[in-house]
Amino acid sequence: MRGTCSSARNTGVCLYCSTSATLLVTIAWVFSKKQEKVALLGTISNLTFQMVIRWWSKETVAVVTGANQGIGYEIARQLAVHGLHVVLTSRDFDRALGATTNLQAEGLSVQPCQLDITDAGSVMSFASWIQLEHGGIDVLVNNAGVNFNGGADNSVEFAETVIKTNYYGTKRIIDTMLPMMRPSSFGARIVNVSSRLGRANGRKNKIGDPTLRENLMKDETLSEELLDEMLTNFLSQVNDGTWQNGGWPQMYTDYSLSKLALNVYTRLKARRLSERLDSHRVYINCFCPGWVKTQMTNWEGNMSAEEGADTGVWMALLPVENISSGRFYAERREIDF
Repeated sequence: MRGTCSSARNTGVCLYCSTSATLLVTIAWVFSKKQEKVALLGTISNLTFQMVIRWWSKETVAVVTGANQGIGYEIARQLAVHGLHVVLTSRDFDRALGATTNLQAEGLSVQPCQLDITDAGSVMSFASWIQLEHGGIDVLVNNAGVNFNGGADNSVEFAETVIKTNYYGTKRIIDTMLPMMRPSSFGARIVNVSSRLGRANGRKNKIGDPTLRENLMKDETLSEELLDEMLTNFLSQVNDGTWQNGGWPQMYTDYSLSKLALNVYTRLKARRLSERLDSHRVYINCFCPGWVKTQMTNWEGNMSAEEGADTGVWMALLPVENISSGRFYAERREIDF
């Protein structure tokens, strides 16, 4: 048996070729399964809702901010695929219109609207339009946000814009839309797109001041005033150039701190909303989509937008028997703040 390995001469089977073939088959199978998973994320029969009572209908209105591209676009698309009516917003109306046109071409119920969450006038105009057009909403997904760092960069040049958008802008739209969240036995839903970088007790990116960390985690000391004070101190240190010695998160400092504030605010808001009657219950949670290939990550992520959107859609559509409030999720699992 000329040109064959010793195992082939002795057994008639080349172990090297056999192993290589097995490896190739395994790789092909793994790849096909990943592609299959991505393809199935948008279909209602495969988002683990098979055994769930469908509490929503085509009259259920979901607002998704910053939804003209990336994770926001995918959340809007998947919610619409599930049968909700989605209001897709963007700071730029033309971009919202373009994204909406694509989804409408798929037969989905989607509307575009201009919304800049950093502009109080824009938020009020949006709220007035929602009231006239729909009389209220059932789901609010806060995806709009900015990050000006990438790779090993950790600039705070745009720290004020990051904080103003990711925390104060999101807080503004939540506070404005809360009175418009329609009462039902299933409860209205608020989903905040956040990040693990904003964990107060993260191993590598936590707040350096143990007293501040403790105050942020304890219900007795947690308040909006505490968050305002923390962010004001940070921005003050940015302005005088001392922020690097302030004990702030070391990776994407401004972005991480903005998401920390959003996470803590989610807990605080959940506690206040828990005092409502069941018929007026609003569930508010946040989630980390992971490192997703989007413009914000310079397309360097290891997950697709479809995969990143999955947990947010899952949270928005959970049955009332399974939903909690004031929680932080990733990959459909609860994680620590």
